Amino acid sequence: MTDINYRFPKKYRLKENAAFQRVYNAKQAKGDAHLLIFAARNSVGYTRLGVSVSRKVGNAVARARFKRCLREAFRLEYSALPVGLDLILIPRRGTTADTDTYRASLRKLMKQLTELITRNDRRSSRNQETNR
Repeated sequence: MTDINYRFPKKYRLKENAAFQRVYNAKQAKGDAHLLIFAARNSVGYTRLGVSVSRKVGNAVARARFKRCLREAFRLEYSALPVGLDLILIPRRGTTADTDTYRASLRKLMKQLTELITRNDRRSSRNQETNR
């Protein structure tokens, strides 16, 4: 049996508005019917999570449930996620997804986002080389 750490310590959380803005400004996002994910590289060496749930999703109780499900999906999928990213998860309005649905969406969308980030990194490194 593998020894996977399923903890979710506070250092894995995005809290400051500046961190959220940095991820949004990176403009690297993918989504499906249940979830929208924004991502940006970080320099801390581990993947961090931010959750944004609009009031349009529901009342405070409903929003808290969405946040719990998203954090749980992240916590369970953490070992399979790429290292060194800041992620913002946003549930789509009108969905009644559970943790398993968010886990599946997270897996699928992270594959797409990893390809997008890698492509953008290559593109920016080529641009830097041509500017020298």
